[in-house]
Amino acid sequence: MQVNLSIVPDFPLTSLNTFGIEARAKRYLRIENAEQLQAALADPVLAAMPRLVLGGGSNVLLTGDFNGLVLHMALQGRAVLTGTDTHHHVRAAAGENWHAFVQWTVDQGLPGLENLSLIPGTVGAAPIQNIGAYGAETKDYFHSLTAFDPSSGQFVTMDREACRFAYRDSIFKQEAGRNLIIVDVTFALPKAWTPNVRYAELAQAVAAQGIATPSARDVADTVIAVRRRKLPDPADIGNAGSFFKNPVVSADACERLLAQYPALVHHRQADGTEKLAAGWLIDQCGWKGRSLGKAGVYEKQALVLVNRGGATGADVQALAQAIQSDVNAKYGVVLEPEPVFV
Repeated sequence: MQVNLSIVPDFPLTSLNTFGIEARAKRYLRIENAEQLQAALADPVLAAMPRLVLGGGSNVLLTGDFNGLVLHMALQGRAVLTGTDTHHHVRAAAGENWHAFVQWTVDQGLPGLENLSLIPGTVGAAPIQNIGAYGAETKDYFHSLTAFDPSSGQFVTMDREACRFAYRDSIFKQEAGRNLIIVDVTFALPKAWTPNVRYAELAQAVAAQGIATPSARDVADTVIAVRRRKLPDPADIGNAGSFFKNPVVSADACERLLAQYPALVHHRQADGTEKLAAGWLIDQCGWKGRSLGKAGVYEKQALVLVNRGGATGADVQALAQAIQSDVNAKYGVVLEPEPVFV
């Protein structure tokens, strides 16, 4: 079967990254079906080019023009599948908007993903980053995914174990899986659902509404309200959400920090380590609301770096490095960026 590949040269990427960084790609291809993807990477010229896979561009920092092929994953489709006695199974194509997909599952009476409402990006990006918020992560509801392996030219199915999920991490960010391209994702949503309001801020926001037994829609709407109150809309001001991971340190290291900084925000992990609040560390170093050139730190949330207007990737990178340097100098803690630098 002949597959039409509409390759666009010198393509602007400003609308394909939520930071709103101005950059261009040498070649661009919008992928709307799996056959296009397979055909494109079977072409020896295209396959030999440096490759960047983009969905919503919400977890990438473009540091310059991309001298290669951008594959824009725009595959659409979502469906309720045959599940099990304990779980509903739902599948969505990689190009589906994540927030719209989550709201659709809630509207279908299939709860589970509501704590992950209003996270920017696409469904295909969710497993890569193992996105998480308000006491939930992708891995908690993940069943399997389909990915294209350019090295073999074949599609593969991967379960949770194969994806090697960790905190804001997966095999897709590691050498073993960096070249795999996610085509669709299937989630397992519990039939015996109970609201997840373990996260203190969410529990307080639900209680403030006088809701004793929240529904999935109550949880989703509350998460949306909290996020809108704290975080900037990329449509209004360029950003990639939380820019740094919350650092994890040993219990001993945390104790030493607490002795010097009793107000240190920390959360004990199941393995005995302590997760520190990166936003608190950045705020204490005086960066909240500050700018460095055309890039800055959001006034309402120190974990979010923003494009004040006309910032380049180098501007954002310089700001991030300055913040990392100050936090490391004061607390001896290394902050790791969440976005991929390209």
